[in-house]
Amino acid sequence: MEGKNFFRCFFFICSVLLITLFTIFNFPNPISSKVELLQCATNSAWCTSKNRILRHPTAASLPHDHTSDVPHHPLDPLTIIEMNKVHKVIKSLFENSAYAVHSLILEDPDKEVVLKWKKGDALPERKASVIARASGKNYLLTVGVESGEVVEHDTSHISGYPYVTLDDMQKVMSAPFASAHFNRTIVERGVDLNHVACLPFSPGWYGEAEDGRRLVKLECFNTEGTANFYMRPIEGIIVVTDIDTNEVVELVDKSKHIPIPKAAGTDYRLSAQNGPMIKLANPVSMEQPNGPNFVIEDEHLVKWANWEFHLRPDPRAGVMISRAKVLDMETGLFRNVMYQGFSSELFVPYMNPEEAWYFKTYMDAGEYGFGLQALALEPLNDCPRNAQYMDAVFAASDGTPYVRSNMICIFERYAGDTAWRHTESPVVVDKEIREARPKISLVVRMVASLANYDYVMDWEFHSDGLIHIKVSLTGIVIVKGTSYVNMNQVNQNEELYGTLLSDNIIGVVHDHYVNYYLDMDIDGSDNSFVNVHLQREYTKGKSPRKSYMKVNKTVAKTEKEAQIKLKLYDPSEFHVINPNKRTKVGNPVGYKVVPAGTAASLLDPEDPPQKRSSFTNNQIWVTRYNKSEQWAGGLFAYQSHGEDTLQVWSDRDRPIENTDIVLWYTLGFHHVPCQEDFPIMPTISSGFDLKPVNFFERNPVLRVAPYVENELPVCKAAVSS
Repeated sequence: MEGKNFFRCFFFICSVLLITLFTIFNFPNPISSKVELLQCATNSAWCTSKNRILRHPTAASLPHDHTSDVPHHPLDPLTIIEMNKVHKVIKSLFENSAYAVHSLILEDPDKEVVLKWKKGDALPERKASVIARASGKNYLLTVGVESGEVVEHDTSHISGYPYVTLDDMQKVMSAPFASAHFNRTIVERGVDLNHVACLPFSPGWYGEAEDGRRLVKLECFNTEGTANFYMRPIEGIIVVTDIDTNEVVELVDKSKHIPIPKAAGTDYRLSAQNGPMIKLANPVSMEQPNGPNFVIEDEHLVKWANWEFHLRPDPRAGVMISRAKVLDMETGLFRNVMYQGFSSELFVPYMNPEEAWYFKTYMDAGEYGFGLQALALEPLNDCPRNAQYMDAVFAASDGTPYVRSNMICIFERYAGDTAWRHTESPVVVDKEIREARPKISLVVRMVASLANYDYVMDWEFHSDGLIHIKVSLTGIVIVKGTSYVNMNQVNQNEELYGTLLSDNIIGVVHDHYVNYYLDMDIDGSDNSFVNVHLQREYTKGKSPRKSYMKVNKTVAKTEKEAQIKLKLYDPSEFHVINPNKRTKVGNPVGYKVVPAGTAASLLDPEDPPQKRSSFTNNQIWVTRYNKSEQWAGGLFAYQSHGEDTLQVWSDRDRPIENTDIVLWYTLGFHHVPCQEDFPIMPTISSGFDLKPVNFFERNPVLRVAPYVENELPVCKAAVSS
């Protein structure tokens, strides 16, 4: 009997340990009950959704208790303690009505205040910027963290709504199943309702008939037999639903003749793959046995090589880089390069005018929150072994804070590339000279998973002063169901609006645009924008040459003069300079934007989606600095009319010479799907550079030390048995 009791006790202890270990390895670190924080015991959608599940932690991503965090810098994000104080104010403000918090973030102090602040000074008054909805009204509030004072800002002149919350999306996904008409339609198509998932897609805006209600259009998929349900659309069913009431407003039910594509061959999970695999026998990894060369002070100040900058997560932009400075090795002083930079808006229009597709013109940052869709990064695959991770603290829809772990990674990259090299043969000098400098950079990365698509967003800092900004697109292409299984079935003049990828699957043609807000402060806030135009000039008989290229520089006086459409055969360089500071030889110091990813929108300027996303009308814009103008698609992008956009601000044509200006760059991709995009999409990338131009007296790479063999760690291959 004693033996049985012992084994029962032993079994009980083992069970408790297993449950504890499972909890530790799969869920965020629980926060002290003394602090108001969303707990998974509440059965909230936040806790049951994939956004609350974390990967197995590694040494680089050990849980961090954020309950005791305090701000150290004027631009540090709100802490849990601060957010809880603001939450109490919000609850009190809306105590007699239901409300939802769509954004609760730091309200940045005025720029002049931040620029004057130095470490050791008292922090400026901490304030929160809150976007909430209650009783059908949008509220934009400034809340004093300590004082509790509330200032309401008038937003009545701006159409649209704030981005949908994760709770909004979670609740509305079940709305179609309350409709008997919908259930009957699904059953008529031979699909088990238990294998149906309906995802919410923003509807855009196409006229006054859509005003007055927050709407969403749900598209449905058959989830049976594959994790990749995107390849199994139930074509032609669109469920128009009121987000606030979960009422089905309209059910579009067309294309019943189109079969649902088969699940076979679509599952992307490793466990589902059969046959030979491509596996490198010897794994590749960058190792730093002595630790990284960067430090993160006070949680948010990153210092590496000759760079320092402030880094913080943001629920809308994802990543915000602020106060970027580079060390001038000649003077030993840090010099200002960029006050703030972030991805301001995305635009993804699909090129199919049919009823089930025309509205698919997404503005992912303004409609969903780019940072809100950034999940925990996967060590060794999303980020290399030598990466360090940064968490985010965001607000749930009731205003309570929660932790998004491992949202950002920071790592050094060396791929064997050269920052500079030269060999001089002994023909001119006494002996051969060989000099080289390694190209090592620091990368800040975030990955946002917006339904089917994943966006890998990189900010990469180089020791020569260059900042490379890159976007990589991957994930899964959203597809359209079709009755065709071979192109020989398609009529000669029939429009597919895409490419037949597999049996009953069309990949629809679409675009991706990412607009960046870049508040350049080159050695100070008063800057100018210069169009360095390159044009053909003729020698007119003065030389055996007939022609050459001439440089003409024009300083933009107003915002409209800085609206730039890139042209291959009418080229320019585009410089942001400080006209008040010059090099020893007399050139104004500056940085230039080096374009890439130059796809331009082919939509008509008066097309409703293009009016809402008019920041794609040009690749480069320059506006006069205005603290309230940050989001290129408008503050309230969801169902907006397009009257609060970068185009509207720029058309005011304010003076921009020798003043505080903001550079905007729109990166673009045209995507004509091909069979290699099925069933998953390989990563495609593009980016652009912010490059010093007459900023330094001479090339700073001169002072980058080369590698020496005996300084490097020696990693020996394991002895084979």
